[in-house]
Amino acid sequence: MIVSFHPLFEADKNIICAGREPDADDLAAIKAAEAVVLPQGCRQSLYEMATANCRHVFPNYKARFNFPGKIGQIKLFRETNTAHPAAELYPSVTDFKQHYGEAPGDISSGLPCVFKFDWGGEGETVYLINSRDDLKEVLKKAAVFENSGQKGFLLQEFVPAEGKTVRVAIIGQKLISYWRIQQSTDGFMSSVSRGAHIDTASQPELQNTARAFVHDFCGKTGIDLAGFDVIFSAEEENSQPLLLEINYFFGRKGLGGSDAYYEILKKEINTWLSKTLIRQD
Repeated sequence: MIVSFHPLFEADKNIICAGREPDADDLAAIKAAEAVVLPQGCRQSLYEMATANCRHVFPNYKARFNFPGKIGQIKLFRETNTAHPAAELYPSVTDFKQHYGEAPGDISSGLPCVFKFDWGGEGETVYLINSRDDLKEVLKKAAVFENSGQKGFLLQEFVPAEGKTVRVAIIGQKLISYWRIQQSTDGFMSSVSRGAHIDTASQPELQNTARAFVHDFCGKTGIDLAGFDVIFSAEEENSQPLLLEINYFFGRKGLGGSDAYYEILKKEINTWLSKTLIRQD
């Protein structure tokens, strides 16, 4: 029996667990299943219940939950020796001040640098720091967030990329890439939500490099459903790819829209099920 918790993937048994914790009925269904399909936004509790009680679960969110947030992602990049812009990790403003003092002077990464809160995606909660005043202002924001219980941030090396990033999406075993390009080459973030346009055709050799880079990373981590942001330094010849971050919830415009995305997802789930059940037999 195949059990699906995904609202758009039909299986032998379909369960909706959105907005609630998994219960005893969910556990019984999972224990009886040969394979379980989870929604993209599943809770950690549902994922852990599924993986503890069924051998075959899609997607593989082990890295997502073992290395949570942007701080966790940097730790994952380090553990897997994956090239990425250098970063300093701070659990709180207090930790930062213990390192740099109340009035930070020169920071290790130099200026400009990138400030990222531990949460958010697709360019949210990310700031370009050009001066000490910029840093002071964003640290004030961090202190306000901490008062509401949200903690953690990182300072990351700024890599000039002329306002371009390669988005590589992995869906099952399928890799799809495209450029996200800002109108201005000195633009900071190349998020579609911030006005970047999508280009699927330019610099195919760099897209091939980015896909191979992500494929290698996914082979190490088991990730099979995510969007990766990859950059190349514009100041280096033969620049090597650098992994900026992982988005487990990612935009679909570059994939042809939501309908196209779900068609790809369904096909990849069916392929995964076929291979999984054949191996099981």
